[in-house]
Amino acid sequence: MFGWEFPPHIAGGLGTACYGIVKGLAYNGVETLFVMPSASGDEDQSAARIINASDVPVEFPANLSVKTFLDKVQFVHIGTNMVPYLDPQEFHDLVEKDKKRQVRDFRINYGQKYKFSGKYGSDLMEEVARYAMIGGTIAMEHKDEFDVIHAHDWLTYCAGIAAKQLTGKPLVVHVHATSFDRSSDQNIDTRVYEIEKRGMEAADRVITVSDLTRNIVITKYGINPDKVVTVHNAVDFSGKENMQVERGVKDKVVTFLGRITFQKGPEYFIEAAAKVLKRTKNVRFVMAGSGDMMNRSIRYVARLGLSDRFHFTGFLRGVEVQKMFALSDVYVMPSVSEPFGISPLEAMRTNVPSVISKQSGAAEVLKYAFKVDFWDVDAMADQIYALLNYPALSEFASKHGYDEVNALKWNNATAKMKKVYESVIK
Repeated sequence: MFGWEFPPHIAGGLGTACYGIVKGLAYNGVETLFVMPSASGDEDQSAARIINASDVPVEFPANLSVKTFLDKVQFVHIGTNMVPYLDPQEFHDLVEKDKKRQVRDFRINYGQKYKFSGKYGSDLMEEVARYAMIGGTIAMEHKDEFDVIHAHDWLTYCAGIAAKQLTGKPLVVHVHATSFDRSSDQNIDTRVYEIEKRGMEAADRVITVSDLTRNIVITKYGINPDKVVTVHNAVDFSGKENMQVERGVKDKVVTFLGRITFQKGPEYFIEAAAKVLKRTKNVRFVMAGSGDMMNRSIRYVARLGLSDRFHFTGFLRGVEVQKMFALSDVYVMPSVSEPFGISPLEAMRTNVPSVISKQSGAAEVLKYAFKVDFWDVDAMADQIYALLNYPALSEFASKHGYDEVNALKWNNATAKMKKVYESVIK
């Protein structure tokens, strides 16, 4: 299994999902070798053996040439200084020149270890390319130890393809998000889109986290519907029993928790907050997280005159997230496009009634979350107001929501994944 992050060092939901998946697979009798770019050594290895790609030198059997190895890795990295407006012949010449450079660089670096950051920084594309090379090496070293290759999101698809090409083992790619979730149709990163499409086409099966995402994979990437399977996410609740926290204020608390980016709809949350505050004063709004729209959101709150009722916490992790939910009376996820969205499940597990956008995969499985179109801030404000001011409604949503999410276990989700594995093993 190729991932990019793993608890306790995570930047988003992908690492948390991978943790739940390997634990669920272990419960279902599936052993996992979990490969990641940069392991810290303090990861929980009770359910999976962690392989740190930063510890593995680039090597391959003597019967393979450098060119054959790189051809199977199938990642031609064109530098960001590429000249625009090239005609087809010039572009072909540039690609061939870059291939030769890669072969030359590879010969020089053969036997060396790459030190991956495992982050999402400016060198991400270079790290993705190197991860494919190391992924191929690791797959060949452990060829007799695994039956299926499982790659999570575009960052690892090239590694998954390389492993398949070099070992002949079947590949399953897991789509947690697509380029169309991260930005609008007009602004997608074409480099990422091409990697996603290549990974989905090379895969024997594609697992999507919701029917919403499955539809995107089929319509936007042209993937055969017969090989695309939906397995909804779940939540790992171990060690997350409800905690008691002391409030510093008597006001009710409404929380947004997630990356403060276009995809998550932070400005719709702010607009709904303004409408709620016109009807009631004893409420505070919390925006927990960080992202490229944080400063813009702070300025928007100030411009609407909500600063004394609004709190920005910055990025929260682990026990801080649980404390935030414990302090909350209502949780809101107004995402513009959300492949799934685990946070409302975590909120409902803490007895917090949730308002979520209809444009989320979680809306497909949560009967007792309140659902609203992300753009309908009036309806969003009405639902928040009702949950704050009608105790019977809040108690009903809390009780039934708690029971509902407790039934969404990784053990059940991974049983479906195991069947996907069995379907691709010849």
